[in-house]
Order: sequence, then structure tokens, then C-alpha cells
Amino acid sequence: MTSMGKTRRMMTAGLAAGLAGAALAMAPAVPAQAAAGERMAVERTADEAGMGWRLTPTGTDARFRGLAAVSRSVAWAAGSKGTVLRTTDGGASWRNVSPAGADGLEFRDVEAFDARRAVVLAIGEGEASRVFRTEDGGATWTESFRNTDPRAFYDCMTFFDQRHGLAMSDPVDGRYRILSTRDGGRSWTVLPDSGMPAALPGEAGFAASGQCLVAAGPRDVWLATGGGATGRVLHSADRGLTWTATDTTIPAGEGAKGVFGLAFRDRWHGIAVGGDYRKDQASPQAAAVTGDAGRSWTASATPPPAYRSGVAWLPHTKSAALAVGPTGTDLTTDGGRTWRTVDPGSYDTVDCTTDGACWAAGEQGRIARAVRR
Repeated sequence: MTSMGKTRRMMTAGLAAGLAGAALAMAPAVPAQAAAGERMAVERTADEAGMGWRLTPTGTDARFRGLAAVSRSVAWAAGSKGTVLRTTDGGASWRNVSPAGADGLEFRDVEAFDARRAVVLAIGEGEASRVFRTEDGGATWTESFRNTDPRAFYDCMTFFDQRHGLAMSDPVDGRYRILSTRDGGRSWTVLPDSGMPAALPGEAGFAASGQCLVAAGPRDVWLATGGGATGRVLHSADRGLTWTATDTTIPAGEGAKGVFGLAFRDRWHGIAVGGDYRKDQASPQAAAVTGDAGRSWTASATPPPAYRSGVAWLPHTKSAALAVGPTGTDLTTDGGRTWRTVDPGSYDTVDCTTDGACWAAGEQGRIARAVRR
């Protein structure tokens, strides 16, 4: 989701575009080299701080579940009806850069390295799952992978750096299938599944926010699951060759329930969000945290009040993050232990950048940037 995948490293720019909540240590925009301790630790409510989402004009009603925030100026979004948008002016305008002939595809993830280079994933059974790559800002696209196995259904992808990345499919023959690239998405290889634990009956990933597969650092990657008896997170420390599986506290047990999104700010500290995406169902314990690379998960003491599909660490902080879903945006200022709703708008995914910008995207063409009001 970031310009280097969905990695959630500690951000080092000012919190110029964060959403304020009950007690957020707000920071003015500062140079990247400034120490975090130089921030003004002022507790403000959302109204006092004057922070929030500002919708940007996209000119489409596509639903955007894929989002790659590169900088304050550059972002990419991928969604329904084969739609890919790109902005280079901070959301003042969006250009439709969709691959030709992709109208029937469902794009659910996008990874962007800069304003010109991006990789998008289309989901679905069999040949509906595809990967496209552009090196000219979306003027032209090359299809670099098309799934030929009718049993596979690809959900998410992530990049460790500008060359190495992975994509994941729902279980095939009882194990999750992992694709690997070593050339920035130009070519892909299915990894052996000998190091992959068996999937639970009914278990799968959720292509809801592009965050069911996330990376942190050069080798660590996590995979979120649902639909099985428990909501699990699988972790690999060797770029997807071997995995361990851990139960989380987020309830599963049905096809609509489980872990939907992950965010790691480093290889140790992560947040998981999810719940039950059905509108008429409650989602208790919709968030959990880990401080040991996912070997154990602790339920949030005060979780978001409803299902959440996307999550992102805020810039310039070790303890603040946003979670989004169809019923609102929630903020944590204590590393995911407690959450408070700060905006009622509908979003499916969220991403923040190293230079202090946060973006969110969702249904009906909604793409927003967090700004000072």
C-alpha cells in the first residue's frame, strides 16, 4: 500500500495530514531529520485540532479497495470496473489510467513505487486473477501474470522493496498459494508450498482493502485469514518460503468473519482489524495488536465499534494509527489498545506516506486525503 509495499515502518515526517482524536500528540510539519521529541505534545479534540478527511474529485463511481500512497502529491487507486486512477497534484485532480480492455476486471490491490511505476492486482477465480505493470504512469500496461489454475483466487500483494514482492491466493490443495517476483512485478513464480501450514476448513483471505498480505523490512511478511474456526495471521521471515500460523482474538467461524487488514510499523509491532462485513451483524473484538512479530495477539481493550477492513500507522509516531470501514474511521493513540471513532464516512482502505500524507478510498468513487480544515 505504500510506495514500498504495505510496510508500516516508523514514519519520520510531520503529522501534517493526520486525523485527530480524543488525545493525539499533534505535530506540525517538520523536516524528516527532526527528532520525534521536538513535536508539540498538545492534547486536542478533533474539533479543536481541525483535522479530517477531505474528499477529492475522482469523476467515477467505482469502488476503490486498492490504494498506494506515494507522497503528499502522488497516489494511486485501483477498483471495480477495471478502474485505476492516479494523482500527481495531491488529489486536486485524478487521471484515469486504467489498462485497456480491463473493464470486466476487479482490481483490489495496487503497489506503487513512484509517479510512473505501479503494479495492480485483479482478483477472481481462474483467469480473472491477473497482474499488470506500468512504467509510464499508466499510459501503457503490460500483463505480467494471468492465473491459469481454476482453483486459485488471488487476493492481495505486497512488496519488500522495488524488486521483491509477493502475491497470495486462497488455499489450493489445502494450502495458501504464494507468487513471488524478483524484478518489480515483470515476472512471477509460484513458490513451493512445503513450508506453508495447512489451511483450516473454510479458511481464505479477504480481498477487501489490499491489506491481507503486508510486509515490513526486507524479509518479513504476514498473511491475514478468516472464514475458518479462528481468525489467523500467518508469518514468514524468509520472503514467503516458510510460514507459521497464529490464532488472533478477532472472531471468525463463518465465511464473512475474520481478519481483514494488517499494518506493521516494523517487524515486531502490528495491528490487525476485521470483524463481520455483513451490515446487520455486530463485530466485537474487531482489532488486535502484537509486539512480537505476530507470534501472539492481544485483543484491543476498546476496539472499533464495527467491522473495519483497512488500517495504517500514522506518520511520525510509534503509537497512532487509523482504521477504516464502511461505517467510519477510528483512531488509536496507544498502539491499538483503545480506539475512538473520529469520522463517520465510508472507506475501505487507508494508507500513509513518509512525508506526512494520509489517504483513504472506498465506495462510490470516494478518495480522500487527511488535511487541516
